Amino acid sequence: MVTRRNVLGAGLAAIGAGLTGAAFTPMITAHSATAGTAVPQTQAGAAGMAVEPFRVALPVPPVLAPVSTAGGVDVYAVTMRRAVKEIVPGQPAEVLTYNGSFPGPTIKARSGRPVVVRQRNQLDMPTSVHLHGASVPHRSDGAPMDTIAPGAGRTYVYPNRQPHASLWYHDHAHHMESEHVYRGLSGSYLLTDHTERRLPLPSGAYDIPIAIRDAHLDESGRLVYVMGDRNRTTLLANGVPYPYVAVAARKYRFRLLNSANTRSFRLRLADGGPIVQIGSDGGLLPGPHTTDSVYLSAGERADVVIDFSRYPVGTQLVLQNTTGSGPADQIGQVLRFDVTRTTHDPSVVPPVLRTLRPLPAATAERSIELRMDEGGTAPPKAYIDGKTYDPDRVDSLVRHGASEIWTVTNPNKIVPHNFHMHLVQFRVLERNGKEPDPGEVGLKDTVMLMPGETVRLQATFDTYRGAYVYHCHMLDHSAMGMMATMKIA
Repeated sequence: MVTRRNVLGAGLAAIGAGLTGAAFTPMITAHSATAGTAVPQTQAGAAGMAVEPFRVALPVPPVLAPVSTAGGVDVYAVTMRRAVKEIVPGQPAEVLTYNGSFPGPTIKARSGRPVVVRQRNQLDMPTSVHLHGASVPHRSDGAPMDTIAPGAGRTYVYPNRQPHASLWYHDHAHHMESEHVYRGLSGSYLLTDHTERRLPLPSGAYDIPIAIRDAHLDESGRLVYVMGDRNRTTLLANGVPYPYVAVAARKYRFRLLNSANTRSFRLRLADGGPIVQIGSDGGLLPGPHTTDSVYLSAGERADVVIDFSRYPVGTQLVLQNTTGSGPADQIGQVLRFDVTRTTHDPSVVPPVLRTLRPLPAATAERSIELRMDEGGTAPPKAYIDGKTYDPDRVDSLVRHGASEIWTVTNPNKIVPHNFHMHLVQFRVLERNGKEPDPGEVGLKDTVMLMPGETVRLQATFDTYRGAYVYHCHMLDHSAMGMMATMKIA
């Protein structure tokens, strides 16, 4: 396996050479596909394998079963190991996995009921498991330098003293997180509570997690990793390229996760039909938001409901992506919904989903700048407040119990960034001096900043004490140094 340490210099040089306007120009138009019409093109990565779209069914990652539930604690055993999977049918490829699953298995948890995960590292590189979006003691946060050595194990304790949320877990070992996540070390952690369970939303087989990402596949269907690679133009959903999803003519809940290293997605139905967004990173929105597209930067999540009852049986409807660099016939479609049957649908999306607590009065304000070298500098560096990550430095000292407003700015002219905080969910107050978008009014832990943008957010630090990081969740950027430490004391 090509490691982050081996390719660091070459990879950063490649990024430096690629930091031009063309590298980040949005795709102007995706090839259109209307309901009932499939796009016939074969998808192909640059100098890589051609992939026939809509050939395989969307796999759903297995739900992990606990090894113990004694004492009101759910205990899981997970092993990080290499496995061989067919990303492209008939073409074996080595990937990194949790328990042999690509992506990792789903953990289902309940608020107020602790979860313990015993992780064993059978890889030949250190790892660190971060539960993204969770409020956990610092020892179980999966800090970048708090790693599990090859052959060793670690027990992570997740108290689940927070409301429902569609979380995810992934590797966070500094200088290696980018490659490890790219090669497969991520999975969903779905936390529920009474507020969510009492709602008549689609459930069971009609509640489906979908992790969307990009990949660069070589001519043999194997993953190619180069930091900053602009040839990641094959799109994967739950680990396979361009799958189809057989659906009934009724409502479905899809828990969308952008698990890509850097790519953002704007997702829409090919016929422009309505998508009802009901949740974001930190769980349900206060009320449903009907839209024709959903935008997700790396690490962000969105819960959506799509009602297929408006389509006749036999309809084939493509879920498109309408943003990002790359050939439109490769990155312009993600998967296809095939309406195959009718069925009874008792589910309802109510007009009120949850009530968020009012924000407390802010006790402090601070400003954060995310910046990366532009203009072809090789190798480029990435900074927070002009500094690259130093694990021995505390960048922000936060009083326990404080509720702070952070103004986060991206001064770059070409490169987008996003911003993720460990430990806390936050509320977006403003984007560029205006009200946040309807999809951003709930609890968030990751927020996008295009070049020149500024976002004001408020977070309350009233749970655990200790050192936690905040960083750009475009993992290639955080691996290059765009990360800092806050200490809550």
